[in-house]
Amino acid sequence: MQTRRAPRPTGRNPRHRFRVTGTATTRGAGILLGVATLLVSACSPGGVTSAGTTTTAAATAAKATTAAEPALTALPRATPAALASYYRQKLSWRACGVPGFECASMKAPLDYADPAAGDVKLAVARKKATGPGTRLGSLLVNPGGPGGSAIDYLQQYAGIGYPADVRARYDMVAVDPRGVGRSEPIVCLDGPQMDAYTQTDVTPDDQREVDTLVAAFKRFAEGCGRNSPRLLRHVSTVEAARDMDILRALLGDEKLHYLGASYGTLLGATYAGLYPERVGRMVLDGALDPELSSYRTNLEQTAGFETAFQSFAKDCVRQPDCPLESKDKTPEQVGDSLKAFLQKLDAHPIPTGDPDGRKLGEALATTGVITAMYDQGSWPQLREALDSAMKDNDGAGLLALSDTYYERDAQGHYSNLMFANAAVNCLDLPPAFNGPAQVEQALPAFEKASPVFGPTLAWSALNCAYWPVKHTGEAHRVQAQGAPPIVVVGTTRDPATPYRWAQALAAQLSSGRLLTYVGDGHTAYGRGSKCIDSSIDTFLLDGTPPTEGKRCS
Repeated sequence: MQTRRAPRPTGRNPRHRFRVTGTATTRGAGILLGVATLLVSACSPGGVTSAGTTTTAAATAAKATTAAEPALTALPRATPAALASYYRQKLSWRACGVPGFECASMKAPLDYADPAAGDVKLAVARKKATGPGTRLGSLLVNPGGPGGSAIDYLQQYAGIGYPADVRARYDMVAVDPRGVGRSEPIVCLDGPQMDAYTQTDVTPDDQREVDTLVAAFKRFAEGCGRNSPRLLRHVSTVEAARDMDILRALLGDEKLHYLGASYGTLLGATYAGLYPERVGRMVLDGALDPELSSYRTNLEQTAGFETAFQSFAKDCVRQPDCPLESKDKTPEQVGDSLKAFLQKLDAHPIPTGDPDGRKLGEALATTGVITAMYDQGSWPQLREALDSAMKDNDGAGLLALSDTYYERDAQGHYSNLMFANAAVNCLDLPPAFNGPAQVEQALPAFEKASPVFGPTLAWSALNCAYWPVKHTGEAHRVQAQGAPPIVVVGTTRDPATPYRWAQALAAQLSSGRLLTYVGDGHTAYGRGSKCIDSSIDTFLLDGTPPTEGKRCS
């Protein structure tokens, strides 16, 4: 799976166009972090040990629950001489087509271990503090992914939709991480190739379908290796976090003030682990647990989506327009109805009216359903889409949800979200599975975690097995000894980043402070809870963290 960006909240603060880890990712194997057909993989180790020997899925899971991972080591406080020129460069701000915003570019070393090997160019945007009140510095924002454009997030939501008091006191800043958006993007497949990829059956029923799925993963990986060979080895979360420190210095800030959602929590936590003495006011919303294996990450995220679906099903049976045979049905029976419908689509895709001729099969339909799990505000849209598909044989609504997930526009063009997502996840950690046999061994556990989504999410975690470059990262704890309070926000029924992950990250961080939202949806800030919003705003504006164990609804 993948952790995807946070979804669009409903109500007074539309966060941005429907953004799902979200995470993948959740960073999960296949994590955005979101999850759906051919999701890309997460991060956290499993499948291959550091010595290179294969392990079974069961052994990987056992390791994740019995052995503590090493802690991320902080970097030296002094800037290495080889990096001095990067810290001394000047940002040349210019207008960039969106009123009130300025853009610039900066350079970072392609390879921090060999700065002489060349540069990577990164895109930066900001909206200056509007006043009144004393300027507090820059607030760097990241919406997750990996692969989500932070600049899009800044210009479409954070720079105009964050509370006025926050925007008055901070310069709102974003940088598209290396490989993402405007920062030398990773490119893997063209539009027609992605159309074929996203329609591949991700719940194979026989060896022929297994071979077809493996071939799709291989074509995707080969496309990334062919089209982005220079960048593919250098888009890790650690490298992106180091880029953030260069930007901090170029902005003239002694401390990094930061708000990251979904995968953005991993990016922020990694920065804190590398530079604890440079952490300012940091908020990590919808947290990932960097200590989990890829196998465990994917399995727990699968359970998270089942929790979200159960909430949707409980709500659906109370609605007059629920199409899932809901009268007097339990949530489990609603799930059985959805499974039966998806299995019908596997055999007989239905029309969508798509000008490119795409039909709605099981793969795209499952993606559409999962998309709506990120935000309960999308549940009415999902009910309507399911009703049209199940009663009128019209798959247009579910296809639209799926296209939102994949960021496909009406002309058939895809953003580079899915490409960057895979590239970061497959570099950060070993794959969850080494081949189809390990997936088949793990299927019972995934089906137990989610009878509805388990098989899809298990097979989706296979893609990094065929990645053209070897991973450079391993699972680790993040302690950030010496950092000031870091606020970690967890939502109790978050589908993409389960609540337990926020608890785990807050416990790992030496100064972690857990803030809990009791509710549904992916991430909590700006989703309508005055308790959550005021707690975070107070921390950003005067540095006072929420009380230990604070819970909001």
